[in-house]
Amino acid sequence: MTLERISTDRAPAAIGPYSQAIKFGNLLFTSGQIPLNPEGQIVEGGIAEQTHQVFRNLKAVLEEAGATFESVIKATVFIKDMNQFAEVNEIYATYFGDHKPARSTVEVARLPKDVFVEIELIAALSVE
Repeated sequence: MTLERISTDRAPAAIGPYSQAIKFGNLLFTSGQIPLNPEGQIVEGGIAEQTHQVFRNLKAVLEEAGATFESVIKATVFIKDMNQFAEVNEIYATYFGDHKPARSTVEVARLPKDVFVEIELIAALSVE
């Protein structure tokens, strides 16, 4: 099996030496997405606006690889303030609906570009 880099211009380009996602066999590993728009600018607003942008970015990366939120096996959520967990969780639920992947949520001292939230996913792809 080989590693395949996944890249889309519908999500922000990597801002370091990494890929938006890596496909390995029938698994997709996304890099953590922060609330940058595809042009690389931080979205204005608070935790709600930032969380929605993160999910728009993740959706674009998933779609580029032929996956959807229904394909997600595991999500890891990094938030700057655990007091905002309920709001992030409510938004998170709108993207996953009845699908309930495994998840970890961690409060961190600081995130890239001082954003409020970062999310990474592991998804299953169709076996070809």
